[in-house]
Amino acid sequence: QVQVVESGGGLVQSGGSLRLSCATSGFTSDIYTIGWFRQVPGKEREGVSCIDNTDNSTYYLYSVKGRFTISRDNAKGTVYLQMNSLKPEDTAVYYCATEFYGRTCLVGRSAGMDYWGKGTLVTVSS
Repeated sequence: QVQVVESGGGLVQSGGSLRLSCATSGFTSDIYTIGWFRQVPGKEREGVSCIDNTDNSTYYLYSVKGRFTISRDNAKGTVYLQMNSLKPEDTAVYYCATEFYGRTCLVGRSAGMDYWGKGTLVTVSS
């Protein structure tokens, strides 16, 4: 059974850093992407970053480019999102999700994701 579990959220001051982790298990294929999405109440979920397991292609939301970095450690089955220079507008629930045999994550879309975590809250105070 595929499982995706986020961790690492919390409260941080503007300009600070956090590293989110996405622990995965139960994968039966090496052809997948893993993405980070975020959502605030009243707004649509948006794709923040994504990484492809086969060729390391990545996607970043324009507003996080240069501040966030996605990486993966396949030995640990974990994908990370290093978030630096955080801003209050980065406050959201962050979700990790995986998409098998597809690459829609690499254009920031969430509709094609197959498995989702429950999310972790990131709060950036001003």
